[in-house]
Amino acid sequence: MALNKSAKVNSRRYQEKQPYRTKVKNLISDTKKAISEGDSGKASELAKKAVSALDRARQKNALHANNVARKKSRLIQQLNFMNKNK
Repeated sequence: MALNKSAKVNSRRYQEKQPYRTKVKNLISDTKKAISEGDSGKASELAKKAVSALDRARQKNALHANNVARKKSRLIQQLNFMNKNK
């Protein structure tokens, strides 16, 4: 069964956006793991990379702007909480 044009376009766009989403998800989970282990140096370095990846994903329209802002805010909030309570 042949796909109509909009289905093909959606499929192509999904494939193009997926690497950005995957990278963001992996970096955020690595950062959270470092935070839970209490490694502030590694956590801050990973957070910096995660924020950069989030900005790149937003730039490429892989994630919505509000979604990116929320993720960045929560990540930095967790990092600051860890550093404050150290």
